Amino acid sequence: QVQLVESGGGLVQPGGSLRLSCAASGSILSIDGMGWYRQAPGKQREWVATITSGGSILYTGSVKGRFTISRDNAKNTVYLQMNSLKPEDTAVYYCNADLRPYGLARNRYWGQGTQVTVSS
Repeated sequence: QVQLVESGGGLVQPGGSLRLSCAASGSILSIDGMGWYRQAPGKQREWVATITSGGSILYTGSVKGRFTISRDNAKNTVYLQMNSLKPEDTAVYYCNADLRPYGLARNRYWGQGTQVTVSS
């Protein structure tokens, strides 16, 4: 059984930083893209950033220059370093991974979500 477990959320003042982590565990044959989405109260879930297995990276426009996505393939873990945080970054952040478990087809898996609140 595959699980994605997130950590690192919390309350931070505007201008502050947080680092989110998401570790995939279980019987994993391979992992392709990994990424982050977020969902603010009353809004739809939106894509934030993606990193491929080869290291190619994409960001949504509102976080470019402030957020950095990275991954450690040996640990099956993806990170999101968030700097210069703004109140509008407040949301539940979800990680995802496109992966293939042993004996099963490739599919997208999601973490449980971690709350990020930016407020003074």
